[in-house]
Amino acid sequence: MAYDPSDLPDVSGLTVGIIGGTGDQGRGLAYRFARAGQPVLIGSRSAERAAQSAAEIAALPGVPAGGVTGTDNDEVARRSDVVIIAVPWDGHAATVAALAEPLAGKIVVDCVNPLGFDKQGPYALPVPEGSAVQQAAALLPDSRVCAAFNHVSAPLLADPEIDRIDLDVLICTEQRELVDVVAALAARIPGMRGVYAGRLRNAHQIEAFTANLIAINRRYKTHAGVRVTDL
Repeated sequence: MAYDPSDLPDVSGLTVGIIGGTGDQGRGLAYRFARAGQPVLIGSRSAERAAQSAAEIAALPGVPAGGVTGTDNDEVARRSDVVIIAVPWDGHAATVAALAEPLAGKIVVDCVNPLGFDKQGPYALPVPEGSAVQQAAALLPDSRVCAAFNHVSAPLLADPEIDRIDLDVLICTEQRELVDVVAALAARIPGMRGVYAGRLRNAHQIEAFTANLIAINRRYKTHAGVRVTDL
């Protein structure tokens, strides 16, 4: 079955919440979705920090008035249809566990990469559950969880001069019906495609591959992504 974006559902009315929306990856995704006209809520442990970050994003080129607002994580989880987890790995488990109740029944997209850094460069960290998204799934038994947006460059997302980001978003989930929703969200960003990449057990190598991309980017001074050929 060839990739056909015309089959994707209309997700333009879904509110996207971003937990960790004050960090580089979260801010970048918030900007791109808001710029595409998607209602966006930015979450943080501090409602004031979230509101400040939202105001800064709202001032960027292409963002419609009222397109992005910020508040605390709990409120974002309750008010959003789709929630993206974009927090640092060292705070991942605690943040996700604290939101189990408001995230019940919600689509949760985890884009966290468990990485370490030393003098030799980035490397993947072991995760007892297997991967960050599997940890999230274990902590959110009543949510609909998937992994996606792991390989999107934060500097590209944040650069208002860049109109297209040509890469594929690899999606791992146990619930195949989530694939089209997340792929449709990815397609809201010009140049992106969402591609099903297997069940959650396949997510660990996707998260770990981010270390390779960082090494590539440092060596060649670029912002490399992933594109699946012959699709």
